[in-house]
Order: sequence, then structure tokens, then C-alpha cells
Amino acid sequence: MTMWWLFPLVFTVAVLLTGAVRRYALARSLLDIPNARSSHTAPTPRGGGMAIVASFVAATLVLAAIGQVPGHVALALGGSGMLVATVGFIDDHGGLRARWRLVAHFAAAAWGLYWLGGMPAPTLFGVGFAPGWPGQAIAVVALVWLLNLYNFMDGIDGLAGIEAVTVGLGATLLCLLAGEGAHAVLPSVLALAAAGFLCWNYPPAKIFMGDAGSGFIGLVLGLLVVDAAGAAPGLLWGWLILLGVFVVDATITLLRRVVRGKPFHQAHRSHAYQHASRRWRSHKRVSLAAAAINLLWLLPLAALVVRGWMEGVLALMLAYAPLVWLALRFDAGAPDRHDLAARSGVR
Repeated sequence: MTMWWLFPLVFTVAVLLTGAVRRYALARSLLDIPNARSSHTAPTPRGGGMAIVASFVAATLVLAAIGQVPGHVALALGGSGMLVATVGFIDDHGGLRARWRLVAHFAAAAWGLYWLGGMPAPTLFGVGFAPGWPGQAIAVVALVWLLNLYNFMDGIDGLAGIEAVTVGLGATLLCLLAGEGAHAVLPSVLALAAAGFLCWNYPPAKIFMGDAGSGFIGLVLGLLVVDAAGAAPGLLWGWLILLGVFVVDATITLLRRVVRGKPFHQAHRSHAYQHASRRWRSHKRVSLAAAAINLLWLLPLAALVVRGWMEGVLALMLAYAPLVWLALRFDAGAPDRHDLAARSGVR
């Protein structure tokens, strides 16, 4: 059954829903008020990511109903994604204790991984390694980390939306190159849903994504990685390469903050992209730079892996090396001026 009509519909619905959520947020005074940790300067409605959630989940259910998406994949993405989105929605409306958010995140990751049949065996230099129970546990932790790092990286206008669009479209191409056209459908849907939201979030943003949307995207991307890896081992490395900008920045920032004795869950603005946006005095330049890295550097390397012309782990190391340099160059995890002022008692 042809489904070409679904793609423009997903985009249109996401655009309209984001506008509706913005009106709802303004009516309920659900505003992100600038503070010393913020990267924005004006009160802005939040929660627009719910438009991505609704349009993606609805499209996934339609695709499952017409036989274009397996039922177990729809259960994995829909069930786990809605749990994370619901927890994020509650948090956006007034806050939720970190421990309960984390419990829900682990439950969602375990649910999704279960319905996808677990983490498939990764391949290193042509040799597959059965993950076993330790590997499955690591996969759950990795999914929770990807969920949360996406939330951490949603700190300036356009960045999280542009990441979802470029990674989704890049993954679509990788699946087609691998001869797995069926696995190209959902990344395309996610990219189009995010593009609809981005029409409202592109700098200067008229609405923010919120925890519901960022957590949802992070988990869905992780589960799509697992699903694709089960179809073609090269897609595991290809997806991980595509996600490099967010993975490297968030991971290095967390590690450096932990070394400095800072609580890992404490709000801050010391990611490399946040330092870069202040140094360049522009959200747009940073977000577009991330898009350029994804499309011009990471995607070609991922394509070489998927086509079998380069070993996955070597390509991953090559892809991440300049990203690590950039993260350090832009002081990922280093204290910003607010941190330094607080430490010295200067106000």
C-alpha cells in the first residue's frame, strides 16, 4: 500500500500542533523564565515537543495498521515513548523528583528493548559478539543516557530540532544504502515531525521543546538504532556516528563536571554548544554548524561503514576525534562566568 501521502501530513500536523501547544502554553503561563543558567533572554512558552510526540506516535500507529511497520516495533516505540513523554509533560507542568523520572526512564528503556527482542550482537572487524545479559543491561543504561543527553543538549534555539531532522534524514539514507528500505520509514517520519516543530523553534524560537519532547526523541532515536542494528550490523555503527555531536558534547561535559565534583544532575550551562553560543553571540550559527557537521562529516563516514568500505569502530573513532577536540576547544564542562562568580562570592 502506497503511503507517500503520510509524509507531508506528518509535517503539516506537527506544524499545526506546535502552534496549538504554543497557544495552550501561553494561556496556562507555561513559560521558560530566563535565569542565570539560561541561554535565552525572554520568557518563552515550552512544551512544543508534544507536537512531535503526537504526530510521530499517530503516524507509527497508522503505519502499523497498514502493515508498513511491524506491530512489535510500534509497541516498543509507542509504549516507551509515551511513558517518557508523559513524565516529561508532568515535569514541564511543575516539576517531578529526579528519582521518579529516572525510574520511569529505565522502565521505558527496558520496555522498548524487550519488544525489539533485545540488543543484537555487535560486529567488530567482521566478528559478532553475543551481548548476553550484561550487554542487555548496558544497552538499557545507554538508552537512558541517550534519552537524558538529548534533554541536556536542548539548550539553545533550533539545536535539538535540527539534530532530529538531520540525523533522521541521514539515517533514512543509510537504511536505503544498506538495502533496508523498511527501516527507513520511521526515521523519515521522526525527521518530518521534528521539522514541523522546527518551524516554530528555529532561531529566534517562539516555543521550546520541553522535557517531554527532548526525552521522547532521545529514546526513540536509541530504539531505532537497536531496531536497525538487528537488520544490518553496519547500521549500528552508522547510527552511532550520526549521533556524534550530541553524544560527544554531553558525555565530555558530564565527565568533566563529575571530575570537578559537580552533581551530574545539577542544572548548568557548561556544554560546549552553550559556550559556543555565548562566544559567537548566536544560537543560529551553532545550530547550523551542528547541521553542517552531521551532513558533511558524519554522514559520509557513516555511509562508508554501511556500504562495507570502512570498519565500523575505526570510522567511529575517526568521526568522534575532531568532535572531542571541538568539545574541549569550546570548554565543555568548564565553569561559565556565573559559576566562577558564585565561587568567588561576586554577584
